[in-house]
Amino acid sequence: MRAILSILIFMFLLSCQTDQRALVVGKIQSASKLATTEFTVDKIVHGSKVKKISWVIKLNEARFLAYSQAKIKAGIDLTKLKADDIIIEGQSIQIELPPVEVINFSYPPSKFKIDYEISDTKKFLNEITVEDQEKFFQDAETDIRNNLEYMGIAKTTQQHTKTMLTGLLKTLGYKEIYISFKSDELIIDKIDLTEE
Repeated sequence: MRAILSILIFMFLLSCQTDQRALVVGKIQSASKLATTEFTVDKIVHGSKVKKISWVIKLNEARFLAYSQAKIKAGIDLTKLKADDIIIEGQSIQIELPPVEVINFSYPPSKFKIDYEISDTKKFLNEITVEDQEKFFQDAETDIRNNLEYMGIAKTTQQHTKTMLTGLLKTLGYKEIYISFKSDELIIDKIDLTEE
């Protein structure tokens, strides 16, 4: 009889912990929209076009300068959180979260502003065309994309998420909260290309 009672108590405690983990997973997943951070990157766009005579003598140089802005949204897909990623022991909880991902990148033309005081796009026999300007903007966008992992996006988003989840878990009654991430790398391969 004692053995059966012990088994029943063990099963009850196990189901309570499983229910508690399910509750925590559900609460965290419902807060997934809060686990995002938005960044604005200002970028100077510049370029020049040199006109030469006989490929040796420089005749003139047309210059182009503009200002642009990229908007980046990064977050943690908390729907990927599994019960196995959470360890609960009394009022102590350990959570291992998925890595930070770039979930949206926009480089809207509405934020492009040409500096006409510095730009000198028309010179004698030399002109920077609209196609040249588009190429300069494309190069600037590529430069931003290639440097996303060096902009502190992952670290900032991790800190934001830790702060938000710590507050949430404290309201659930946890005193000791340990939050880590499966990777400190920024995942950029699923960027949604949108323009505003």
